[in-house]
Amino acid sequence: MRSIVLLFILLFLFVTPLHAREQPPASVVVTEVKMQKVSQTQSVIGILYYDRISEVSTEVTGLVRTVLARQGAHVQEDEVLVQLDTEMLDNEIALQKTHIAQNELLLQNTRKNFKRLESLYKESGVSEKDYDDALFTYQNAKLEKQARQEELAILLIKKKRSVIRAPFDGIILTKDVDSGAWVQQGKQLVSIGSSNDLFVRAPIGEGLLRYLKKGRKLSVTLNAFEKEVQGVVEDIDPVADVKTKNIFVKIRIPAQEIIAANMSATVHLPAGIEKELCILPRAALIKFQGKDFVYTIKENKAAILPVHIVAFLGDKIGVASGPVMAGMKVVVEGNERLRPDQAVQVTGEQ
Repeated sequence: MRSIVLLFILLFLFVTPLHAREQPPASVVVTEVKMQKVSQTQSVIGILYYDRISEVSTEVTGLVRTVLARQGAHVQEDEVLVQLDTEMLDNEIALQKTHIAQNELLLQNTRKNFKRLESLYKESGVSEKDYDDALFTYQNAKLEKQARQEELAILLIKKKRSVIRAPFDGIILTKDVDSGAWVQQGKQLVSIGSSNDLFVRAPIGEGLLRYLKKGRKLSVTLNAFEKEVQGVVEDIDPVADVKTKNIFVKIRIPAQEIIAANMSATVHLPAGIEKELCILPRAALIKFQGKDFVYTIKENKAAILPVHIVAFLGDKIGVASGPVMAGMKVVVEGNERLRPDQAVQVTGEQ
């Protein structure tokens, strides 16, 4: 009897930890694998660059008072980048306005004198010389005022140009000046890359050119962030590389919050005629030891299957038939926490 009791105690001590280690079924969302005709893709590495870069310079000479631009900062069109000191310019503007006021007084006086002599001249009350002298003085006063006004306009333009603004929406690539510096006309202050003109330049073999055309949408991976974006073929270089025979394709991508020129990007190019592939969301894909897998469900447990990706299709991928077949259900939510043979509970289907 004692041996039987001891056996039950040992069984209880052994089984209890096993039950304690059991986990409840993982909640997952699944989707059905479809078949579709798509082109096989080939991945190439391209370089990110700004197609439109402005080297912003100053049109006037002066002392830099404030630099608001910061390298790497995003700026909006017409945003102030650099301000030059305008203290001396403001004094010149005030002085010119005083001169114009003086000219206006002189002009009024010479006009009155001319009108008076003009009336007398019509009645032969003054000589022709006196009339001509009065007319000359009046016209000269008008021209003097006009010249002063034009000089004032130039000074106001200089003051306006002393505030250097962004020519378009973009990112500050370089900052080439700081407060307290004396800059000459034409001095580069900052350079800006247009955030709306961000491109990837990627080499392709000449054999792939037949599958590309302007306006075609391509999937692009920003490698630094593992971020997928959709690009559009903007142009194809008309000259191939002499040695490699590669041709460069220019792909426009959407503006990005954080990006640096010359970063790498992977471009997924069409590389063949259309064929039947299994189509599933990228969300179903998981990486393990550098290889691609998906989870399906077998007898209410997670089953991991390898996949061979043939085509990248935006938020979807095309894989060769094999372990994954059309009609099969694959996990698209909750798969990042799954382990092979783990119990699962399907809570939804896309």
